[in-house]
Amino acid sequence: MLSTYQYPKYDYVRPPEQSGAAAKRYPVVVIGAGPVGLAAAIDLAQLGVPVVLLDDDDTVSVGSRGLCYSRRALEILDRLGVGDPVVDKGVSWNVGRNFLEQNEVYNFNLSPQPDFKRPGMVNLQQYYLEEYEIARAREFDHLDLRFRNKVVSVTPEDQGATLQVETPDGIYSMSTDWLIVVDGARSNVRRMLGLEIDGKIFMDRFLIADVVMKADFPAERWFWFDPPFHRGQSVLLHREADNVYRIDFQLGWDADPEEAKKPENVIPRIQAMLGDTREFALEWVSVYTFQCRRMQSFRHGHVLFAGDAAHQVSPFGARGANSGIQDTDNLAWKLKLVLDGKAPQALLDTYSEERTFAADENILNSTRSTDFITPKSSTSRLFRNAVLELARDHAFARALVNSGRLSVAAYLTASRLNTPDSSSFAGDMVPGAAMDDAPLQEAGQDLWLLDQIGNHFAALVYVQDAQAVAAHYAALAQTLAALPIPVELVLLTPQAPGKISGVRVLYDHKGRFAERYDAQAGTCYLLRPDQHVAARWRAADASAIQAALARATLNPR
Repeated sequence: MLSTYQYPKYDYVRPPEQSGAAAKRYPVVVIGAGPVGLAAAIDLAQLGVPVVLLDDDDTVSVGSRGLCYSRRALEILDRLGVGDPVVDKGVSWNVGRNFLEQNEVYNFNLSPQPDFKRPGMVNLQQYYLEEYEIARAREFDHLDLRFRNKVVSVTPEDQGATLQVETPDGIYSMSTDWLIVVDGARSNVRRMLGLEIDGKIFMDRFLIADVVMKADFPAERWFWFDPPFHRGQSVLLHREADNVYRIDFQLGWDADPEEAKKPENVIPRIQAMLGDTREFALEWVSVYTFQCRRMQSFRHGHVLFAGDAAHQVSPFGARGANSGIQDTDNLAWKLKLVLDGKAPQALLDTYSEERTFAADENILNSTRSTDFITPKSSTSRLFRNAVLELARDHAFARALVNSGRLSVAAYLTASRLNTPDSSSFAGDMVPGAAMDDAPLQEAGQDLWLLDQIGNHFAALVYVQDAQAVAAHYAALAQTLAALPIPVELVLLTPQAPGKISGVRVLYDHKGRFAERYDAQAGTCYLLRPDQHVAARWRAADASAIQAALARATLNPR
């Protein structure tokens, strides 16, 4: 048990299948109540989909595990209703510092621009995130969260899957139209189905130590190459909630994992690092091996894989849980449309296409980070150290420093769901990009763009004078709202608008939307339910929006 955290115990409830209820087929079953499985279940429940979530445990994860949550993941968690508790409890940070021996050679800022709701990163132990997600999940009557329900068999079918589930009351059978597998890196379901996960395991080991201590270290990421307290290796320091600090020590491949985890071997490493007599206590210790692997496809008929069950990366760069949360963000709205008969099942193939692309990007960055952090030859180490020395004084070398390229949203620019630009735009908000946030006002109240967009398709139109064009856009709003897949129309304006009937108007009072979206009078963006840009034009046109909507949902016109 931990000294800073009291583990909850969630009650086992006898499933209806074992209580005499008639056999029932479920629209969606999710396996695995970690951060990603819970995100999938909550997202579907918010969309009105009945979902059963199965987990073989009755508490949250042990140890800090997934620790760093990126801005994009925080924005998704906001949409799921758990962003505020995560940010309130966690440690927000934007600055990272890299050291060679004891000298700082390079630092970076994840949020160089102002006016974003969320910081670049928040550090929070994984058990807190899971606890907040479970509390949120329990708010939905149509989300059945079943603890101590262990899946022991999965039989795929043409139109779903049948599961055998073991509980304290024995084994029962259940059927589902769609199965989402989020049962972790050692996925039992993946193994049951004989599915491969391909990639590379790196010949190195790292020790994780969660340490409780009172220290005045700032809320920053510190990474040392070849520090005097751990010669020839690397060390990473993060601050967490509850006066806990996460320290990662590179051990080398020859280290014995069991010996390395013993307190008598961990404590001297930490004492050498701190260099003083301050008191500290070990909270949790683990040893991990770098690996970068993924399944060839994340969709296998009516069985869909997400998170570590589908792809794995080394932890430097915070690409594991962040990527998994983005998986479910991509999947839920597509599955909802398929369930409702508003999109073909082929839309779920684009889940695999888009997220395998993102996984490959994560694996590439993670592999490069691993190669830089753990050079495999004396020549590689010489090059790495030369880059670090040059980075102190030369900007060109700083781009080569790689202590873990930190997680950002993938730009899905090659997705077949995008409508290519027909006009010239500047900036990053290209079709396939995750939306940038912006501060806005409505009726004198401050709000954030991303809090107003999501879970459904939306069209944003930038206008100079909302009053002058209100009637035109009110009519367009009615047309778009009446589509089989409704699109909400929202106007943005650089002038404080009065009350306008028939269309929502948001005031871009700081000009950040115009700046980040290269918005001119008439500029229109079509946004997907997962807050990715589907299309953009210099003028809003109903037929163009409908065509882009059809393309984004694979619906023939």
